[in-house]
Amino acid sequence: MSYSEPARTAAPARHHPAGTTGVSPTVRPISTAEHLAFVRAQRSASFLQTPAWGRVKTEWRSESLGWYDGPRLVGAGLVLHRPVPRLRRFTLAYLPEGPVIDWTGDIDAWLDPLAAYLKARGAFAIRLGPPVCTDVWSADQIKEGIADPGARRLTDLPAQWTDPVGLRVTGRLRDAGWLPQSPEDGFGVGHPQFKYEVPLAGRSEDDVLMSMNQLWRRNIRKAVKEGVEVTSRQVTSRQVTSGQVPSDQGAGGPGANGRGLSGEDLKAFHDLYVHTAERDRFTPRPLRYFETMFAVLGAEDPERIRLYLARHRGDLVAATVMVRVGTHAVYAYGASSTEKREVRGSNACQWAMIRDALAADCDVYDLRGITPTLDADDPHVGLIQFKVGTGGRAVRYAGEWDLPLRPLVYRTFDLYMKRRGR
Repeated sequence: MSYSEPARTAAPARHHPAGTTGVSPTVRPISTAEHLAFVRAQRSASFLQTPAWGRVKTEWRSESLGWYDGPRLVGAGLVLHRPVPRLRRFTLAYLPEGPVIDWTGDIDAWLDPLAAYLKARGAFAIRLGPPVCTDVWSADQIKEGIADPGARRLTDLPAQWTDPVGLRVTGRLRDAGWLPQSPEDGFGVGHPQFKYEVPLAGRSEDDVLMSMNQLWRRNIRKAVKEGVEVTSRQVTSRQVTSGQVPSDQGAGGPGANGRGLSGEDLKAFHDLYVHTAERDRFTPRPLRYFETMFAVLGAEDPERIRLYLARHRGDLVAATVMVRVGTHAVYAYGASSTEKREVRGSNACQWAMIRDALAADCDVYDLRGITPTLDADDPHVGLIQFKVGTGGRAVRYAGEWDLPLRPLVYRTFDLYMKRRGR
């Protein structure tokens, strides 16, 4: 997840893999071990571009691809293949928040060999989400925009900073025939274009806490005063080596005595998550999805994924999931009880995750998607208001783009997706 910006603006640091010698790199499959070693060598990458993520998305076929400059591996990408209904030999090749390449230079040299490789193996189109931002807005700008009746969207405000790399990437994609897929409201089937992030590099807990608004600081203090206790659980190395995968079989796993994540922990989170989904009217993922997610991400790296549980006098009042790759920490899922909301368990969970991200020397704490609305009458504005209280900033990324490789099949697929509501 990447930025490049003058130091005075203090944006998250950009890090790219090593560049090439000037000759277009070649693309070929790489092993899971090679892929993981490459990701670990980067300062950060999206968890959606780790080899383990392909095993989470069981409904897709996945493969790891590498870009080679001679004998050197200089880029990597996780490709998820989605077949076309009734045309099983063709697939949509999807690289969510990737690939992990050098986006600062000639992107044609990277993407042209990718397109050639995937088309030869039956892809009718490529969809990717370059991990580069285009615009950043401060918390103060957003608060002023919400109060301004003339501002209805983030894009109505002048950006605090604009990334020339991101603008160059989006312009080149458009010129090369790639089609933008990110919806105007910021949310769609793919991953969000607008996110909210808290910068952490070079900052202390006190620095981050003082950048929050008074309500957030008060809620964090109130959770402590009310006696909310936050515990965290992760898949341990011992669980991985012994084959004790967390499941819904009860409290018999290592998590029962505090040494790792148990099936009981996950079941408690999932029950609260389903309750949250019913209250907030979204479709929850099944328990099995989270069992798989924790098992495979935790097996790849015990520090990759962690569950946070906030309890008040024995009652579970909030729960969250954080995923981390290198210096990038992500708030991936959250759930909260309708009862006891006054004890502020959700704020307590968020503060615990931020503190752990700081302890891990992360550059950024990523609160994931927001809609770009600033309209006080829009029900989605509450989401950005909640996140702006952390004192971070809104970031617009390049978004997702499609390159049709077989236009007729692509049009058929696009029509099918529109008919089923994407």
